[in-house]
Amino acid sequence: MEATSFYRTIWRWHFYASLFVMPLVLLLATTGAIYLFKPQLDRWEERAFSGLLTDQAVSPNAQLGAVMAANPDAQFHGYRLPERAGDAAVIHIGLADGRSMRDVYVSPQGKVLGSVDPESRISATVSRIHGSLFLGKVGDWIVELAACWAIVMIITGLYMWWPRGQGLAGVVWPRLQRGQRAFLRDLHAVTGFWVSGLALVLLTTGLPWASVWGDAFRLARTELGLVQGAQDWKTGAAAPHAEHDHEAMMKMQAAGVPLVALGDMVRKAEAEKLPHPVWVKPPGAPERFGPPAAMAWTVKSEAQNRPLNRTITFDMATGAEMSRTGFADKHVIDRAVNYGIAWHEGQLFGWINQLVGVLTAVALITLTVTGFLMWRRRKPAASLGAPPMPSATHKMRGAAIILVVLAVLLPLLAASLLLLWLFDRLLLPRLPSLAQWLGVRSAQPA
Repeated sequence: MEATSFYRTIWRWHFYASLFVMPLVLLLATTGAIYLFKPQLDRWEERAFSGLLTDQAVSPNAQLGAVMAANPDAQFHGYRLPERAGDAAVIHIGLADGRSMRDVYVSPQGKVLGSVDPESRISATVSRIHGSLFLGKVGDWIVELAACWAIVMIITGLYMWWPRGQGLAGVVWPRLQRGQRAFLRDLHAVTGFWVSGLALVLLTTGLPWASVWGDAFRLARTELGLVQGAQDWKTGAAAPHAEHDHEAMMKMQAAGVPLVALGDMVRKAEAEKLPHPVWVKPPGAPERFGPPAAMAWTVKSEAQNRPLNRTITFDMATGAEMSRTGFADKHVIDRAVNYGIAWHEGQLFGWINQLVGVLTAVALITLTVTGFLMWRRRKPAASLGAPPMPSATHKMRGAAIILVVLAVLLPLLAASLLLLWLFDRLLLPRLPSLAQWLGVRSAQPA
């Protein structure tokens, strides 16, 4: 009896978790699969600025001068080296309003070809949908909560899938001759088994970006002294641009401190043969997720395959190398997070990683569709169709332990469980029709 009650409890968790996350899984799997191809999307979006003539090319200094002349009072934030011969250089500037950013494309001959708001790129738009549903902080919480309940869905699904004496048919591969209903159930269970590990990796590697979990991780990372230095990934939906320390640089120039020319730094960057995209950033230029950089020239690779990235700083007056850091110099915690991010974004193993990511997304969509069809087939007309309540809920210590462990590891899951408990204790007893429709035997009002 206790084993049956435990199975029913797991089944109900799986049912309610799946019902909540199904629409979001469809959206996140689709946008995630698209974002896997960010390098290709960016390259396609910039197709008009590639294959240009290279005759009579001018220096990066002249290219910068043309961009600044076309954008009065703008601030120079960075120069992106062309990926291939004939590609336009990209000069990242902050506009005079102090808020807007632009990536300006300039030809090898120094002609300004066009500009784009970095946040309006296809990949950036897909990223905002994937990370926050275009709802800012609230959307970020919804996505994180969906990820937490998706973890519950996968773990409970694996328990339900676990073979109990039957053969491999219907467990490792679907049965094809047992009718449509059995095939649908098998397709759901077998797909869930094969994708569960990859899906859990995707969900957990996305948590460092989430608002609640990410902030807690950042607190443990820095305030507890585990890791020194700023993290190089964003937390939450918003990653505001840091301020350019332009005033400090202007004071140094006014005091007669010479600055090495951009062209000299570009030549040094080209000699390093770093993976694309490679940025040359002037002294005081803002970092993406932290305070302004030191008052030095910075050459930095920002490839999505993060283990390949390198950062080199040069004295702004002499051009002498000051520091050189790579992936191996990071703390083991940061290395682990960055490996996870590179895998999550489909760039750790190139096209193989992208292929695995697409197959994972397709499997998650298959799980969602088959789960929905199974629910609609068995759903009574007058109720939600939840699995029956277990008959011995007071003996469910194992289930309670699992739930407590998950809640400790996932703070937003814990908060949602608390809200559900309050809903069950305080509201449902006063709404018996709703309780009956949900299939819940709620506590009687005091």
